Amino acid sequence: MSRKNKTLGEFIIENQTSFQYSSGELSRLINSIRLAAKVVNHQVNKAGLVDITGAAGETNIQGEAQQKLDVIANETFISTLTHRNIVCGIASEENDDFITIEGQAEDHKNKYVLLMDPLDGSSNIDVNVSVGTIFSIYRRVTPAGTPVTLDDFLQPGRDQVAAGYIIYGTSTMLVYTTGHGVNGFTLNPAIGTFYLSHPRMQFPEVGSIYSVNEGNYVHFPAGVKKYIKYCQEEGEGRPYTSRYIGSLVSDIHRNMIKGGIYMYPKSSQATKGKLRLLYECNPMALIVEQAGGKASDGFTRILDIKPRELHERVPFFCGSKLMVKKAEEFMSQY
Repeated sequence: MSRKNKTLGEFIIENQTSFQYSSGELSRLINSIRLAAKVVNHQVNKAGLVDITGAAGETNIQGEAQQKLDVIANETFISTLTHRNIVCGIASEENDDFITIEGQAEDHKNKYVLLMDPLDGSSNIDVNVSVGTIFSIYRRVTPAGTPVTLDDFLQPGRDQVAAGYIIYGTSTMLVYTTGHGVNGFTLNPAIGTFYLSHPRMQFPEVGSIYSVNEGNYVHFPAGVKKYIKYCQEEGEGRPYTSRYIGSLVSDIHRNMIKGGIYMYPKSSQATKGKLRLLYECNPMALIVEQAGGKASDGFTRILDIKPRELHERVPFFCGSKLMVKKAEEFMSQY
């Protein structure tokens, strides 16, 4: 594969011809995400020094309290993508409805829509725990030259042309796929450049980590409870180690490197699940599958689910392929 000191810009240029719709537009979009990520990274690194931690005093469409950095990250990505005339529509966890890009792009000729969780795990900011950004990119399905509609966003995950995440941790990494494997790029903060640090990232087929909020155990379905007990029992390669950060990006990033399963099942308190299909589960599922893993709702492949609404929630199981298959066996039995 590529030499490890290759920059993200160089990587994009070298690989854009392998993309089905190679016109340079998707490459410019990834470059814009890179720019916004550097701005958000700068803001995250100031947490504790300036007044950007804590609640913003508002709630989003999910009914969740917005953190100040949620608002900053959301505005940063929307502003960057809007002013660079690259996408025709944006949907965000922090906005009730999708945004139609006008102004410079008032002819609506751009091909792509972007969905995002601008700052996943933001409640962890106050305690200096890793957070992230998740993004998903589709080609619009409505005719070019017309405003985007909800149909442009309600596409199954298998139709994504690209997906990725940025993790703001001990180092800042941008990890993404365009359907040709998963590659990770680490930011050198001294010069503001992302370098290829994790080429061709792959999930081990089986790992030794299970990640789930066991505080909700009593509310989980029987199949999930049985699988958790299986993870804790003595057996071949077991018991597994329990590791749960509470930041989707951080938990899946760790499990992709070390091998493991991430679970956020439905419960008696969240009967449809908690995570959002379009801008959390779908992009993560594409990354997981491109890295040799598996992602499902416990029964169905995540990427095959046809979305019905912008902020739809689903149960989510993803990670090392054999571990997810075993979890599905317990789900089907109970």
